[in-house]
Amino acid sequence: MTHIVELMRSTRAATAVEYGLILALIFVAASVAMTNVGRSASSMWNNVASKSTSVL
Repeated sequence: MTHIVELMRSTRAATAVEYGLILALIFVAASVAMTNVGRSASSMWNNVASKSTSVL
């Protein structure tokens, strides 16, 4: 139990939490960016498919 209390007082634990929050923020931003790129690519390929179908 004393080990947990010491860990809570430690600055290393606070730094680890901060790094964890930064990592979570980066993960969320990357997920949003990849989702947007995926939607744009899907829209682009659907446009290509419709145009090529209309030409044929």
